[in-house]
Amino acid sequence: MISAKGIKKSYGELHVLKGIDLEISPGEIISIIGKSGAGKSTLLHILGTLDNPDSGSLIINGKDITNQNEKALAGFRNKNIGFVFQFHHLLQEFTALENVCIPGFIAGHSPSDVEARAKVLLDYLGLSDRQNHKPGQLSGGEAQRVAVARSLINNPTVVFADEPTGNLDKANSESLHQLIMDLRKDFNITFVIVTHNEELAKLSDRIITLEDGMVKH
Repeated sequence: MISAKGIKKSYGELHVLKGIDLEISPGEIISIIGKSGAGKSTLLHILGTLDNPDSGSLIINGKDITNQNEKALAGFRNKNIGFVFQFHHLLQEFTALENVCIPGFIAGHSPSDVEARAKVLLDYLGLSDRQNHKPGQLSGGEAQRVAVARSLINNPTVVFADEPTGNLDKANSESLHQLIMDLRKDFNITFVIVTHNEELAKLSDRIITLEDGMVKH
């Protein structure tokens, strides 16, 4: 599913990742933990093809994407990968339904098919009565579930989540934890999650601890 070997990344004199080797199987839920500055988000961005490593190799779904150009990476990312971020990143001028549809439109799918799937996802997530509301009219938990629906619109095999519960209260955090478990069970989606939330980490199949740019064994 995901095979990363020898991933290194520096910013000037700052060596953030110092040779990460990682194998992730289909349908696994992986939590990446570590202190601030350990390189968690940097690793997530590289695994999610949002950033390039300085060296090392990355294979996702059997495809070597290490030296792909930005256009090819963007196309691969749009079709294979979903993202959920701490602050939702919903577009404020669009409704929940429109926000969910956007990646499907970018992928070139039929607008009617995209909208139909978006409605199914919003219904699955308990948001069918909120689909015409804009982000400013949604609670934090609702906005995060809209972001989850958006991440799923193109049937990705893997979803990368960067502190998905970091902006939620305890009840909404627990609801999101259960949702991740349900999505894996119902859709066999692989989840790679950067988190400080110990409860979420403990629910994962595997916890990967980063320390000083390396995987701690």
